Amino acid sequence: MKLIKIYMALAIITTSIFGCTTQKQIQCEELFQTKVELEKNVEMYATVWERVVDERNISLIDTLFFDPNATVITSNGNVEGIDAFKDFYSNYLTGFSDAEFKVIDAFGQGDRIVKHWQFKGTHDGEFFGIPATNKKVDLKGTTLVTMKNGRVMYEEDYFDNYSLLKQIGLLK
Repeated sequence: MKLIKIYMALAIITTSIFGCTTQKQIQCEELFQTKVELEKNVEMYATVWERVVDERNISLIDTLFFDPNATVITSNGNVEGIDAFKDFYSNYLTGFSDAEFKVIDAFGQGDRIVKHWQFKGTHDGEFFGIPATNKKVDLKGTTLVTMKNGRVMYEEDYFDNYSLLKQIGLLK
């Protein structure tokens, strides 16, 4: 999140150095507001996901932070709606009782966010129907996010599924 604060400071400094001409004032203000909104979305998004996993608080997936029609886009079909969203991500909490989640970097443009993340834990519970193997997992991935009115609308995760299956002992 330090990177976000640095970007904000650079935006403010750039605006004060170069200033906005009278005719461009509205455009400058709109760009600044868009930047502020994006930074708030990134901060909220990263904080919510870290809390969901680290505090094991699936109830944070609610209409305050997620659109009622929020969708997880997966290769096995889309997961749609708050309850389905919770059920989908609950697999990570039940499958890894010591799960740790860290946002390595997050940035965006407009209503789109890209999140680079790390997930660690011990596979000590059922995970999407896979019985516990008690193997350690350390996985990194990227999530593409679309926001709508300050809430998560779509998520699409990308990670090395082969590595995950190998780490939990299903593949050699």
